[in-house]
Amino acid sequence: MLLDGAHLVGDAVTAGITMQIAAVTSASMETGDLQTLIAALGEQGVEVTLVSASVMDAISPVRSPSAIVALAERPAMGTAQLFGRGVPLIVVAVDVQDPGNVGAIVRVAEAAGATGIVAAGVSANPFSWKALRGSMGSALRLPIAAGVTADEALDAARSHGCRIVATVPRDGRPIFDADLTGPLAILIGGEGQGLPRPLVDLADERVTIPMQAPVESLNAAVTAALILYEARRQPVAATTRKHQKQER
Repeated sequence: MLLDGAHLVGDAVTAGITMQIAAVTSASMETGDLQTLIAALGEQGVEVTLVSASVMDAISPVRSPSAIVALAERPAMGTAQLFGRGVPLIVVAVDVQDPGNVGAIVRVAEAAGATGIVAAGVSANPFSWKALRGSMGSALRLPIAAGVTADEALDAARSHGCRIVATVPRDGRPIFDADLTGPLAILIGGEGQGLPRPLVDLADERVTIPMQAPVESLNAAVTAALILYEARRQPVAATTRKHQKQER
């Protein structure tokens, strides 16, 4: 996978990601922060190569070329790794084809305390350069499974005691009324079509985010954020109410 920019390369160093080679421009070597990063790469045995500005223009995919890029080995993850940390809270992105959306979902999933992500169906590669930049390094830390079908993801989630929650644009239970506690696998549909009907029918719960007309749907990453934070809020609120009753 291509890590573009000092932020991603630094996150990869911290996360212990195996890197093969890094390229920097001569001009960027003068900055103190980059010198520290290059030293850290050297300590991990990563080859660092000086390149010209024109070469960096060619290998950096962004409009304004970065000061450093690196090639790294993609983390080897399957669905089993998603359930190894506490109460499972899994996001299953189904046919989310925009890599920026996939990256944003990964980022908000880590921020909200999800235990893992599945990029199912024809979802964009969460380890592509654009998705990695969108995740702001979260894809290097959060367990992610890709290249699996939605049915395989659901089977793995059920085998670990998860309830399946499908997001639908209308006619579902409002997220503030739904029970989003305990082990969960939250299904987020792709742009335009949303979740396939057969997957919705397999879910234990169908939830809808209340919206004012004429808005009919939200971005996939925004949907994931709202539901994940509600899932995070509910157990905290229940514990607070319990303590308040005990104090009375």
